[in-house]
Amino acid sequence: MISQKAQYALRALIALAKAEPEVALSIAEIAEEQRIPKKFLEQILLDLKHQGIVMSRRGKAGGYRLLRTPDRIAFGEVLRLVDGPLAPLPCLSRIAYRRCDSCIDEETCEIRKVFARVAEATREVLDTVTIADAIENPELVTSAA
Repeated sequence: MISQKAQYALRALIALAKAEPEVALSIAEIAEEQRIPKKFLEQILLDLKHQGIVMSRRGKAGGYRLLRTPDRIAFGEVLRLVDGPLAPLPCLSRIAYRRCDSCIDEETCEIRKVFARVAEATREVLDTVTIADAIENPELVTSAA
């Protein structure tokens, strides 16, 4: 299950992707449109800014916009930034590998073998489906999930 923070981050990115390319959206606009608490959204957008996904502009016409095009932002990247590794077991993580505490032998572990298939299928979907896909091809996203 993904966190509420990750859901809000994805919804905020979709809102920004739907905006005109040179138009910056205020936190208040995104929060109201997406029903996200403003304080929570501020932190999420700040995190996404530090990761180079969005940029902010101050002033009357200020707000947030995407720093990259929506077709260059994969769901998996956003989930990893917000929630951490996608792998269901620490021994399957590519970015935070850790041997399972109770593991006897990774090579023969039946549980690891099953969840390795789950992890690979999850990565296949989340690392290939982008914000643009979610907006432009709802059928693709539905069939991929």
